Amino acid sequence: MEEKVHQIQVSHFGMKKLCEGFSFQNGIITGVYPASPSSWLIVVVGVMSTMYAKIDPSLGIIAKINRTLDTTGCMSNQTQNIVSGILFGTGLWVALIVTMRYSLKMLLSYHGWMFAEHGKLSAGTRVWMALVKLFSGRKPMLYSFQTSLPRLPVPAVKDTVNRYLESVRPLMDDGEFRRMEGLAKDFAFNLGPRLQWYLKLKSWWATNYVSDWWEEYVYLRGRGPIMVNSNYFAMDFLYLSPTTLQAARAGNVIHAILLYRKKLDRQEIKPILLMGSTVPLCSAQWERMFNTSRIPGEESDTLQHVKDSKHIVVYHKGRYFKVWLYHDGRLLKPREIEQQMQRILDDDSEPQTGEKKLAALTAGDRVPWARARQAYFSHGKNKQSLDAVEKAAFFVTLDDIEQGYRKEDPVRSLDAYAKSLIHGRCYDRWFDKTFTLIVFKNGRMGLNAEHSWADAPIVGHLWENVMATEYLELGYSEDGHCKGDTNQNIPIPTKLQWEIPEECQEVIERSLSTAIALADDVDFHSFFFDAFGKGLIKKAKTSPDGFVQLALQLAHYRDMGKFSLTYEASMTRLFREGRTETVRSCTVESCNFVRTMEDPTESNENKLKLFQLAAAKHQHLYRLAMTGAGIDRHLFCLYVVSKYLAVDSPFLKEVLSEPWRLSTSQTPQQHIDLKKNPEMLSCGGGFGPVADDGYGVSYIILDEDSIHFHVSSKISCSDTFENGPLQPVDSTATFHLESHMHGQVKMTSEGYCDCFANGDFCKNCNCDNCCNNQLHETERLTAIKACLERNPEAFLPKIGKRKLGEIKHHHNKGCNCKRSGCLENYCECFEVIHKGEE
Repeated sequence: MEEKVHQIQVSHFGMKKLCEGFSFQNGIITGVYPASPSSWLIVVVGVMSTMYAKIDPSLGIIAKINRTLDTTGCMSNQTQNIVSGILFGTGLWVALIVTMRYSLKMLLSYHGWMFAEHGKLSAGTRVWMALVKLFSGRKPMLYSFQTSLPRLPVPAVKDTVNRYLESVRPLMDDGEFRRMEGLAKDFAFNLGPRLQWYLKLKSWWATNYVSDWWEEYVYLRGRGPIMVNSNYFAMDFLYLSPTTLQAARAGNVIHAILLYRKKLDRQEIKPILLMGSTVPLCSAQWERMFNTSRIPGEESDTLQHVKDSKHIVVYHKGRYFKVWLYHDGRLLKPREIEQQMQRILDDDSEPQTGEKKLAALTAGDRVPWARARQAYFSHGKNKQSLDAVEKAAFFVTLDDIEQGYRKEDPVRSLDAYAKSLIHGRCYDRWFDKTFTLIVFKNGRMGLNAEHSWADAPIVGHLWENVMATEYLELGYSEDGHCKGDTNQNIPIPTKLQWEIPEECQEVIERSLSTAIALADDVDFHSFFFDAFGKGLIKKAKTSPDGFVQLALQLAHYRDMGKFSLTYEASMTRLFREGRTETVRSCTVESCNFVRTMEDPTESNENKLKLFQLAAAKHQHLYRLAMTGAGIDRHLFCLYVVSKYLAVDSPFLKEVLSEPWRLSTSQTPQQHIDLKKNPEMLSCGGGFGPVADDGYGVSYIILDEDSIHFHVSSKISCSDTFENGPLQPVDSTATFHLESHMHGQVKMTSEGYCDCFANGDFCKNCNCDNCCNNQLHETERLTAIKACLERNPEAFLPKIGKRKLGEIKHHHNKGCNCKRSGCLENYCECFEVIHKGEE
């Protein structure tokens, strides 16, 4: 055993030296970019050559250096000339680097190209692109452009206020808007300029005037659970299942993740470039992807990042195992990692007291977790084991249930899969780690990611690369195992040791109760839309994202009967350390389009015209957000300044308290080429609802013919969950969102149609633009078929005898009573009981 421990230590030392060597080398390369280390030699040789040709390229500077060196009296004339030439050449080389960086920064500050008509580049834009490529150097590394990226500009207060007023106009009546307009103008002329001065002062010395405050106040200072409320998830391939062996899938995927980390450490991941591989995006968010954990605090959490980590921690059936990733000075091979995972699966030991549900502390409220960490995990075995978890490269859960898409039950299987990834059992994912890799019993997998350290596109880049590496490069043998051989000399995984006192166990149970209540309240619907995709949308000369956003506005209006403040996540990574900005997708133009779609007297020509106007407006807002002219981050930072100065702003307070009842985000497809590998279709990922009475909608526009949606809401909200005790139709609002994506119109002002649910044609009811009649029998049958595919019992009466010969009535579709136990007279189950007794 001592010999094996020694091997691990030697391996760790050797790998550490190797990594430090690569880091130093790559640090130099990045530090001198867009020049290269070899260019220094070229410049110095050029200077020395001109000196020997009796030409002074320095305009007398070399002579001054020579006179200074002559005063030392320790060099010959020839040595002085050589040193003077080298010093001047080095100074000239540094000056050229600074000039190129500044020129590139100025060039990248221009964003006019983004507002040009799609597919049409002016001569000026082409010249600009050529100059950017000229100053960008060759073969950039991941962080090469960081010092050349411009800073996020601070918009003018009046511009931001005017854009805000434009965004809320469709959401307010005339009286409400006049009141808000008064508050906004008062702020713009009085308090706003004062706050703006302090914010501009910060923007001069801070790398990014938003990002540090956004990370601290939006993420790290939140005292509620991060599970569901902040963390998000990523799914596996939709149809493809590379292997059904849990240990094998874990072996290949863990190895692929470690290969990605190796590239990241060496900065070999190529920076993301837009505009024909011309315009770079900020890469800062990659820095804390691995070896990082969120640490709870009573007032604010922190992010703990260690430079390197040589192990992972694996959770299985209530036990925690530390698994070393290196042996004999090299990274473990996939088959060797599979062997380690299988050893864990074969271990039948029982969890230690309090160990099984320990991770529930990371799922509940933050303050109890912070206090428990200080009280019970600051010394002894518990500290050592917690350090192993928090300083691990990442966290792995070998789940003991099966999940993933099932052809025989596509709807419920994807819904359950999404819920398992976002919260699981509430104690079997370590929600504080940057990400938890989850591998299910049947070989399907997924990811749960913490949000404070980076946004979804960064995790998406990792995930797509890992899936591509696993499937296209690593592969599996015919019997489903990882390729290669096992190695019995590798030390077995080490069980982490815990001593959890009863007081701590009580805290764990309370945190678990909080987390379970939250998890049980989340309704998730994940569905695959394949009627059309971006191919057809682009043929209509429309942005696919704009098209989906307008479809969501229409679906939401049909579902809720009103417009709501809508959040769409955009990015500001054109600027250094940029993260996100909000696109307010509910606009005057989008509302006009939706109202027209709901008016049967309107012509198709007018509907199309208003659609194009709304899509163009959305694209313009998206571009403004990307180029630093958004609304919400600026107002957020002004609010933070007002808090620092202890001044009150009724306008900012009201703006920051407005709920986002429709929160949306597109997951970009970045790495996998579906034209070459159509079987690698992925589901993307999703997140929980931002508002208790709203929806969270994530979508990924996959290929020419498909889009995948993830829709979340709260069961406790009757507005978004229609299966509650007072709702007579067996259909959730998330299903309405899905059905409206197919263009069906069968809604009343309440958001459902009794006639259609009862299997009848509409007659003398309140439906608008209704298709539930004999004139639209084809559309009606299509809708019925879609409902029955989702739920074979969709058209059964809620209360009645389900089978022939049954005596007692049943509530055929259930209710959602939690506290009343179905004993209150508003509950339909209560009605069932009385009908059965009569």
